[in-house]
Amino acid sequence: MRTIMLIDMDYFFVACEELRRPEIIGRPAIVGADPKEGKGRGVVSTCSYEARKYGIRSGMPISTAYRLMPDAFFMPVDDTYYEEVSGRIFSIVKEYAARMEQVSVDEAFIDVSGKVGSYDDAAVYAGLIKGDILKRVGLKCSIGIGPNKLIAKMACESAKPNGIRLVKENEVRDFLSGIRIGDMHGVGGKTEARLNAMGYKTLGDIAASSPVRLFTEFGAYGLEIHRNANGIDDSEVVDYHGIKSIGREKTFDSDTKKWDEISNALRFLSGEVFDELRRKGMAFRTVTVKIRYSDFTEHLKSASLVHGSQDMEGIAKNAVKLFNSSRNGDKSIRKIGVRVSGLIAYKGQKKISSFMVN
Repeated sequence: MRTIMLIDMDYFFVACEELRRPEIIGRPAIVGADPKEGKGRGVVSTCSYEARKYGIRSGMPISTAYRLMPDAFFMPVDDTYYEEVSGRIFSIVKEYAARMEQVSVDEAFIDVSGKVGSYDDAAVYAGLIKGDILKRVGLKCSIGIGPNKLIAKMACESAKPNGIRLVKENEVRDFLSGIRIGDMHGVGGKTEARLNAMGYKTLGDIAASSPVRLFTEFGAYGLEIHRNANGIDDSEVVDYHGIKSIGREKTFDSDTKKWDEISNALRFLSGEVFDELRRKGMAFRTVTVKIRYSDFTEHLKSASLVHGSQDMEGIAKNAVKLFNSSRNGDKSIRKIGVRVSGLIAYKGQKKISSFMVN
């Protein structure tokens, strides 16, 4: 019985701040750019559930968050501290796992197939993991459990906050059937709109549809959508001990705010990273952009995929998106960096037949 879990730390950056600032517990709190009394140009990185009651969300312009709740606690991003706490958490998680694949600073897949005898045992086991993290680090998490990584990921979304959601293998189709297309991990707004225009509203609609029609519209990606809507995901939890990441950086000749110069640098660095990936025969799961400003302050922003990729455009587009969502427009930039991590061996493009659902 294959059993996969996704451990996802709840509102992680703010939760880390609560460890060292207990006075903010239970109050609206936001980690992100400096709001500058509503004139800041950055974004919200993470916010507490109390802040979310006021309509504040991750990725929202910090100026909007300030207008919605000017009395909230606004705190800058402290990547070094969060990574240290993350290391403590996932060293605990690893004790429970046959294999662990950390996909970002606050989440990891674990394979517990050899650790539990049934799905019900897995739910109990997840409770032990949650309890151990809370006891030893003081933070809460949500855990999704399923027969593969895709289902574990989507189950975890429905478990938030601070919950456990188990989806057994024979429950997968019922679990997915009523979920709206936009809530499937990896489907963006434009793809959702195209699928809606084709008459698909839920994952159940896609699961019952013809994969040929989806292939005609989207190519191989359409077949991947069809597989995912049917809950099919054969990717492994990879506990990779070799090279951890591949990255490139560029220091500008002079500090700059020029978008053309920055955009060209991001694409150039993405190309160099892609070339190195291809030489090493690796695929990536996570893209990270590093920004160093003229005052030598730094900011990191990451995004993760469900499946490994070896796509140069995927690196470049994510790098640009991450940059746009996290930069402080008031500061000139001294250095920019692009890094990919969550590396796995690249197996090449799947044959069309491997996407088909019987």
